[in-house]
Amino acid sequence: MGIDSSQLVNAQGDSLTVEQAIANLQQTEDPGLRYYAAWWLGRFRVTLPEAVDALLAALEDESDRSPDGGYPLRRNAARALGKLGEQRVVPGLIRCLDCPDYYVRESAAQALEMLGAPRAIPALLALLAGSIAAAVPVEGTPHLVQPYNAVLEALGSLGATEAIETIAAFLEHPVPQVQNAAARAMYQLTGEAIYGDQLVQRLQEANLQLRRSAMMDLGAIGYLPAAQPVAATLAENSLKLIALQGILETHIRNTGFPEAELSSEARQVLWLMDELL
Repeated sequence: MGIDSSQLVNAQGDSLTVEQAIANLQQTEDPGLRYYAAWWLGRFRVTLPEAVDALLAALEDESDRSPDGGYPLRRNAARALGKLGEQRVVPGLIRCLDCPDYYVRESAAQALEMLGAPRAIPALLALLAGSIAAAVPVEGTPHLVQPYNAVLEALGSLGATEAIETIAAFLEHPVPQVQNAAARAMYQLTGEAIYGDQLVQRLQEANLQLRRSAMMDLGAIGYLPAAQPVAATLAENSLKLIALQGILETHIRNTGFPEAELSSEARQVLWLMDELL
């Protein structure tokens, strides 16, 4: 649902109207104002047609370039569009998967996942071409040639069962985070516990970031057997609660609550969450 043009105030105390945000996004003199406007429109879920049109236009912007040749405004516009629930933006986001900017491709894949856009599956699958042999680091950058995590997660969420064989190969990728993303997708596409258990094993890693990402993946797929291990993980309670909330919500959807009685498993997850508060 969109919002009206009344003034909104962010956490820093700055205020802006919808009209001002749209006007700021459409001007070309101040890249900073445009970048903030794109974020703002996504943050407040502004779905007015003129706002969506301005964000779509920003996906093709050529004026805001970073020193490495990237497109900061396009990145923010893609992120914003993923939050608006507007299916008409899907073709524009699919085109972004061909952008030379790695982070635009990543933002577009994440946005398409949020929008639940299965028509994006062929374009997402194309980014996995060459399998893990092609999934190598780009010299002079901190990332691989494609945003594999975002692509694999999107394919899992979108139910791309035709991609199972391709995704399975990434379980053997040398980067643990890519393995996690592949396991997450494989669980979503097959329902086989072996892939959820692989993520549970990550909770024992010495690397905190790996433990954090595994928790978020387990919350995203709602893997109920992970509830106790998540609660016991050496990580921030705030992240544990987010993961447990995802597990609980998935379980409740699957059991038909509130029509059905709250299960003992759900009560156990609630107890674990209460202990972390």
